[in-house]
Amino acid sequence: MNEKMIIQAKSVKKTYNTGKVIVPALRGLDLNVRQGEMVAIMGASGCGKTTLLNTLSGLDEIDEGVIEIDGRDLAQMKDKERTAYRAANMGFVFQFYNLLPVLTAVENVEMPLLLDDSRKIKAKEARQMAHAALAAVGLAEQADQRPAELSGGQRQRVTIARALVNNPAIVWADEPTGDLDSVTSQEIIELMRRLNQENGQTFVIVTHSLEIGEQCDRIIWMKDGQIVAEPQHVPANGKVNGQTNGQTNGQSNGRYREPILQPNSEPELIFVAN
Repeated sequence: MNEKMIIQAKSVKKTYNTGKVIVPALRGLDLNVRQGEMVAIMGASGCGKTTLLNTLSGLDEIDEGVIEIDGRDLAQMKDKERTAYRAANMGFVFQFYNLLPVLTAVENVEMPLLLDDSRKIKAKEARQMAHAALAAVGLAEQADQRPAELSGGQRQRVTIARALVNNPAIVWADEPTGDLDSVTSQEIIELMRRLNQENGQTFVIVTHSLEIGEQCDRIIWMKDGQIVAEPQHVPANGKVNGQTNGQTNGQSNGRYREPILQPNSEPELIFVAN
């Protein structure tokens, strides 16, 4: 595996302040991810998984620390520059697809290319790239169908195609199998693994599913806004917070010690006096 670190986070802190409540979401977190690695971020609800994903990708700002993506500090970029960098170098996959219902699959996939002013891709080229991305995820024949005409698994494949259409260095996936049945979830993670291996792209996946996590190169466990050492035990049902997304048989594949489930804990709330 490539030893180059494409994601580096050092002493990262992030706090949400509503005016009445302060929520420490990330507490001095350190993280390194190698180029071409496929990692899962796991832990109980409220431990900071999605906040970590959002701050690493530059969607959300941090309060302290440094985050570098391929050696570049996103916090030092102006908003327009950071947006252009994300569009050119990152792809995003979400649990609920975020597809526009009035557009066909190919139109949804080509949209990021047409909206990227920095690259000025012509409509014909964008359409060709979108068709190629759909073919890569096995949906060449569904290019002209709208989301309502597709199954949940097919809609998620369209989302993956949209994330990959600009050939990004990093793909961020937030609960990509969370709304799918176990069979379809397995198909999606196998697709993501194949694309990771064929294209050498880095995948960072937030998931509650141990079965999904164990098919990645490694699992990054979180608790209370921090990364914790790999745990030792998991209940026989393999559930994290009672969820079994993508679980096929509840058995470990032997690549990891069985992890312990952290108790269902929410981030610490600090109340601010008026």
